[in-house]
Order: sequence, then C-alpha cells, then structure tokens
Amino acid sequence: MAQQLLMPKATAIWLVDNTALSFEQIAQFCKLHPLEVKAIADGEAAQGIKGLDPISTGQLSRDEIARAEANPNHKLKISEPKVRVPESKRRGPRYTPVSKRQDRPNAILWLVRNHPELKDAQISRLVGTTKSTIEQIRDRTHWNSTNLAPMDPVTLGLCSQIDLDMEVEKAAKGRPLPTAAELGATLQPAQETEKLGFTYQREEKEKEIDADAVFAKLKSLKSTTRDEDDDQY
Repeated sequence: MAQQLLMPKATAIWLVDNTALSFEQIAQFCKLHPLEVKAIADGEAAQGIKGLDPISTGQLSRDEIARAEANPNHKLKISEPKVRVPESKRRGPRYTPVSKRQDRPNAILWLVRNHPELKDAQISRLVGTTKSTIEQIRDRTHWNSTNLAPMDPVTLGLCSQIDLDMEVEKAAKGRPLPTAAELGATLQPAQETEKLGFTYQREEKEKEIDADAVFAKLKSLKSTTRDEDDDQY
C-alpha cells in the first residue's frame, strides 16, 4: 500500500515557510495545484492553518529536501516508515454485540426469504452466525422457529446497506439467467405467429342504413314534441 502524506496543506505551509523549494515541487509532493501553493505563499489561502513539519513526523528527510533545493527538477519522495503496522484482516463471522445477538435469527430469516441467491457463507459474513444456524432456519428446525419474524439486518444494525448490496451483487453474478417459464412469459414465439392468416371476423355485421326509416323516426319525434307543447297550453 502506497504511503500517503498526512495533512498535505499544513505540510505545504511548512515547506513554503522553511525551505527554498519551488511551488511545483511542493505542489507535487503535497498533491496540490501550483497556484494553490502560490496563494499559500502570498497569504491568500490556508490562513489560520498551522504548518506541520514533515521531518518530525518522519515523512520527509533533510537530505531529500536538500537534494530537491539543489535540483529544481527533483521530485520529493516520501520516506519509508520505520515501523509497518500490518493491515487487520477480519476472518470468520462478523462480531455481533451481545445486545443484538437475539435479533440474528430474524435477520437470517429475512435474508433467506428476500435474497435466496445468497450463500450460507455470505449470510454468515453479514450477520455473524454459523452455517448450522442458517440451515436450521432454512429447514424450519430452529428451536424458536415458530416465533421468528423476518427483519431487515440493516435496520437491526447487524450490517450496513453497502455490505448487503455487495454480497447480493456477488451472488447475482454467478446466478444463471431466468428462463421464460420463471418469468411467466405468456407471449407465443414469433415462429408460431408469423404464419397466421388474418381470419378475424366482426362480431356484428354493419346494418344497412335505411334513409326512409330514419326520416320517419325523426317525424314521429317532432309530432310527439308538438303534442306535449299543446297540452301545456
């Protein structure tokens, strides 16, 4: 793992005040823009920030600074740490606080029902349980299976949403694509429908329009309306 500079802006302030390095050299070492380093030198930026001595923190040596001051093209290199702290790698199930261990069966039940693609090892990493417990909940042979209720492990605080999404994504990559029967497809294949002829028939045939019948009906409606008006007077 590459070493990273601690407090780059504070280190840049110290280098500007205590060395003859160029703005480009300081910017390259502190991962800043040269104009930002120039603004620091002019007092227009990073006001109120105290400079950090990279020599006292062991991230830069005096010899390295001297070489860079003598050669403007020399790029500063961060010093190797004297003590290396090994990266902690978590192995086995996730640790679960005692106060939340009683919620693990409910979380396992939720994962089994909502994400059946997850493997037992993935559920074990998320919730911090054993494979035997997962199998008992899957087979409904758990001693408290009648009282279990599915609950989201993220809501219970047993895992983060990011961890859950990552495990689901990993499980989805190795899962085969669903078949048409699983998707509930109801459309017929194109080979069966492309040769069908147009044999659709109308449910009702259009009736021929008789003009005399239409005018006769209109006359009857008019006569009925006149009779009603005469009755009112």
